[in-house]
Amino acid sequence: MDPLDAEAIRVPGAEVRVLGRCASTNTLLLATPLERPALVAADVQTAGRGRRGRRWHSPPGCGALFSIGVPLARPVRELSGLSIVAGVAAVRALRALGAADIALKWPNDLLLGGAKLGGILAETRTRGAGSAAVIGIGLNHRRAPGIAARVRRGVAALEDAVAPLPARNAVIGAVARAVLSALREFDGAGLEPFRGDWEAMDAYAGQALRVRLADGRVLAGVASGLEPDGALRLRTRGGLRAVRNGRVLLARQA
Repeated sequence: MDPLDAEAIRVPGAEVRVLGRCASTNTLLLATPLERPALVAADVQTAGRGRRGRRWHSPPGCGALFSIGVPLARPVRELSGLSIVAGVAAVRALRALGAADIALKWPNDLLLGGAKLGGILAETRTRGAGSAAVIGIGLNHRRAPGIAARVRRGVAALEDAVAPLPARNAVIGAVARAVLSALREFDGAGLEPFRGDWEAMDAYAGQALRVRLADGRVLAGVASGLEPDGALRLRTRGGLRAVRNGRVLLARQA
């Protein structure tokens, strides 16, 4: 067993709490006044969420599940790229732990060898003259039997890439420290310092994509980096298009 321990999750400058079970760490932090950074990790989330309300599946002891909340000076209208910032930070941390074959799928997935290793859910709320951001991160730490069939897609776990496998406390701490540092940089300088790194980490850079838009239409084009606000840039037959709300359905070599 690999129990969570608040004292072992070292994130200087942040209050750290560990729960055995909760509905959602993101929901909990969104309801918390954030005067300083705070982190909540849970062994089980009974209502863990991904983008668009999708359910996050992780059996007890198999996942590194946590949320980090921070007050920000930037207004909500400038926070659309938070998942980009958090994704870059998470990849940096996981590569430093030894997971070399890790990449990003726009807008919020972490891939290992092309299979989903984890996801990011960035949510915001207004906070006086500024705002507060809550970044939820779910990582598959150990393989969970039957999970790939249950979610009907390729699933990877950190134990597939790193040996010896660090404890969940170490993984959460490393990723959270990187994310907190990145959020502080973003608060001062915006998204631009992260765009180049994200594009270098893009699992589908230069590939032909089919993307389902928010209205249900499907757009085809070649992945061509990011817009300044974090939107996915596609080179289509009709020219460059920016996708701000959508889901990548299919990728292949262009």
